[in-house]
Amino acid sequence: MRKQSRFISIIAIIFFALILSACSSQPPAQPVEPAKIVSGDVMLRDSQGIAQLGSRWQEGKQKVDKGQSMQRQGQTEIDQGQILIDEGQKIMRESEEGYKNIKQ
Repeated sequence: MRKQSRFISIIAIIFFALILSACSSQPPAQPVEPAKIVSGDVMLRDSQGIAQLGSRWQEGKQKVDKGQSMQRQGQTEIDQGQILIDEGQKIMRESEEGYKNIKQ
């Protein structure tokens, strides 16, 4: 009797372990959605949007290029202005020194 009850207990444990492992090893089934078919209208609308983005980017690039060119021109004028200031200050110093020499 004891052997029989032990045998039933072992079988129940094995059965329970098999059911538990089967439940835990399989992920729940995900419903499969059919692939969406893209219509020509959607493709056309998307491509027009992309073309508009490209045009807008090109407009921005042109503005950046123009701004950089203006900055280079401005820097050139600033550099030339600094040269004139340096030359003018040199002439002023020389004149002041000449004036001091005459006064002595």
